[in-house]
Parts: sequence; C-alpha cells; structure tokens
Amino acid sequence: MGEYHLVEVVGVRVEMPSNQPIVLLKEIDGVRYLPIWLGSAEATAIAFAQQNVIPPRPLTLDLFKTVLESFQIDLSTVYLTEIKDGIFYAQLNFKDLKAISARPSDAIALALRTGSPILASAALLEEAGIEIPDQAEDEVERFKEFLDQINPEDFLA
Repeated sequence: MGEYHLVEVVGVRVEMPSNQPIVLLKEIDGVRYLPIWLGSAEATAIAFAQQNVIPPRPLTLDLFKTVLESFQIDLSTVYLTEIKDGIFYAQLNFKDLKAISARPSDAIALALRTGSPILASAALLEEAGIEIPDQAEDEVERFKEFLDQINPEDFLA
C-alpha cells in the first residue's frame, strides 16, 4: 500500500486570477500543504460539509452517505493516492469491502460527512505538496480568516 500521512482540510477558496476553486489540505504531522483544484459544485459540497450546512435537498454526497448508513457500510478511510498528468486520484476504503476509485473532491466531501480520516500518499505529498515555513504561518492564519468570512453559496454558479 505504501506510506500515507494523515491530512486535514484547511478549507476551500477561490484562486485568483483564474477564479478556480481549490481545497487546501494540511499534513497533520508535518509542514506540507496540498492544494487540489476542483469545480464549483465540488467546492460547494466540501464547504457545506465543513460548515455543517444542510441544503434544502440532499446533495449527491449526502445521498451517498445516507445509502452507506442504510446498508451499514463504514467508510474506513479516504486515500489521496497520486497525481498523473495534472489529475489527482483517490480511493474510498470500506471496512471489509473492496476499495473504490474516486475523484479526490468527492472523496474529501464524503470523508467530511462521515468523519472518516483522509490520508495522502507520501509520493503525492512529495510531488504536489507545498512546504510553508513557520514564518508564513500568519499567511495561513489570514487564509483561515478568509475562510471564516466566506459562504458556501459563494461557490454556486
């Protein structure tokens, strides 16, 4: 399986000037951050989950979570496995069941809804991770403040 590191979701933001949403993850026992670009619908799904927003009608991932609960299937972990030709890959690992390939955005949004751990492969962090030194910690704090001000609806098209 290789080596994996536990990561946490810092939040979702819109990268300027491209106006492209990204989700930013941080290595829990390290200094690397992992930015993953995604679509606005996926950004909304992650932002809703992170801010505990319940939409009037369930999003696809809310429905998927309900199906898993109904069949008593536990999502053990989410692995962010690799990046190939600029595309990130992930897999959903279910207890006592086969692993399923998934888009990282869907995997992250589902993990946030189920409370499942998110792990990134050492190889992925090595290739796509960004080290942010201690003196840049205030930059991360400003980013977190930005996230506190933003509404998930800002990502709706």
